[in-house]
Amino acid sequence: MQAVALLGGPSEQWPENIEQIFRDAKIAGHLILASDRGTLFLKRWDILPDVAVGDFDSLKKDEKLILNDIPDVRYSQPIKNYTDSEQLFLTALADYHVDNLFIYGATGGRLDHFFVNIFTFLRPELCRFVNQVELVDKQNVFKFYSPGKYLIKYRSGYKYIGFGNLEKTIDFSILDARYELNNFSSEYPNFFSSNEFINHKDFEIKFKAGIILAIYSKDINRYR
Repeated sequence: MQAVALLGGPSEQWPENIEQIFRDAKIAGHLILASDRGTLFLKRWDILPDVAVGDFDSLKKDEKLILNDIPDVRYSQPIKNYTDSEQLFLTALADYHVDNLFIYGATGGRLDHFFVNIFTFLRPELCRFVNQVELVDKQNVFKFYSPGKYLIKYRSGYKYIGFGNLEKTIDFSILDARYELNNFSSEYPNFFSSNEFINHKDFEIKFKAGIILAIYSKDINRYR
């Protein structure tokens, strides 16, 4: 099962076609999840999520009426061990057993929220799902990898790709990209930015231990 989720991050950071993304997901029968204020944004597009997660403290009293129509509402307490987004990730991956989870609204705005949404996938209860998750915004796609060998596929429109190890990593290699890396090991996080695909061809990465974050990126013309 495929799933898409909308968090409460600033709409300025969403892909321009985000409304269509969620409409297409609804037509395809994919699981749709929303966290807190993301629920309200979906309502404005007349899209009812299958699952809503959060304490909903950012919704006004009349806005909370939409929760009555959502099949699965997971309420959380304002003082809690998990953020709303972390609880949503666990609900989708551990409870609904989705194969892939595409997350929107997880970047931009408050940096503490952004880092929670990245580093939460180091937690033992979530790190086993890292290969199933993508965070997407207007300019970037974030993908996680557990140890192994992977084909990194070219994506149209994304000129750059960077790689970072989020924890202790052993023998990380990048093969057949613009800039190669051979058997890199480190006890602490590092990031290798602005790598590129050669003639739009896929390339490989491999490593024996750790979690690798890949970020596809593109420049945006600020003056159009």
